[in-house]
Amino acid sequence: MAEITAGMVRTLRDKTDAPMMECKRALAEADGDLGKAEDILRVKLGNKATRAATRVAAEGVVGIHVSPDGKLGALVELNCETDFVARNEDFLAFAGTLAELVVRSNPADVAALGALPHGAASVEEARKGLVGRIGENMSIRRFARIEAKGRLARYVHGGAKIGVLVDYTGGDEQLGKDLAMHIAATKPVSLSKEDVPAELVSKEREIASAKAAESGKPANIVEKMVEGSVQKFLKEVTLLGQPFVKDDKQTVEALLKSRSAAVSRFVLFVVGEGIEKKSTDFAAEVMAQAGAAAR
Repeated sequence: MAEITAGMVRTLRDKTDAPMMECKRALAEADGDLGKAEDILRVKLGNKATRAATRVAAEGVVGIHVSPDGKLGALVELNCETDFVARNEDFLAFAGTLAELVVRSNPADVAALGALPHGAASVEEARKGLVGRIGENMSIRRFARIEAKGRLARYVHGGAKIGVLVDYTGGDEQLGKDLAMHIAATKPVSLSKEDVPAELVSKEREIASAKAAESGKPANIVEKMVEGSVQKFLKEVTLLGQPFVKDDKQTVEALLKSRSAAVSRFVLFVVGEGIEKKSTDFAAEVMAQAGAAAR
């Protein structure tokens, strides 16, 4: 039996907002496996156990650039160790430059981006130079480049912690901005239910089945409950199925139809999504920030 530490309980509580004792019991049942414990809480507590995907687990910013004609755009996630450095002007400028380079040069991957010219040096050399000046490690984690079928709308939120690009046709500029803001707020997994990864649907079906089985109802009723839960999940995680944030009486799909508009694709970056952030105490973080400022 794995030892359940206070740190493990705190981590699970941060991810799920579930009560501390429920987190401890779930971890014990899962033999210390955080992922399994989160699933157990979702079965027991339903929507009270929120998904960890909306949590930010590392520091940094999302750089964003769109060409003047609105046809080409890019998002770049640039990570650092502390939020203090994420607000540094040189760090922010470097993130913006990276996004512009991705639009202009279309590198194949992060390594190819690092090899691109950046002034008299390369991007990778510029990164190392910035590390030396600021005194904190940083890395280019990922980027996405879109060649629009229609035109691109962009939006950044929360000090550039969230970045969105939306490729849409029809409507007007305000509609594009509204769509981008909606995506930043609701964080859909995909455009439509057909695009949701099969493994996510399968996992949701397993969780719904476990919850329905506890009801003690007949098998045919349980089957309907499971299917209803899965369909509800698909609406919640798809852009077209979600209620529009500025008017929850209609879905995004209905909004687009009313405006003779369509979305071809969107890209959403949340800084640190999926990265486990090392824990540190507050005093140590303050000292680290003071040291960086002095340098």
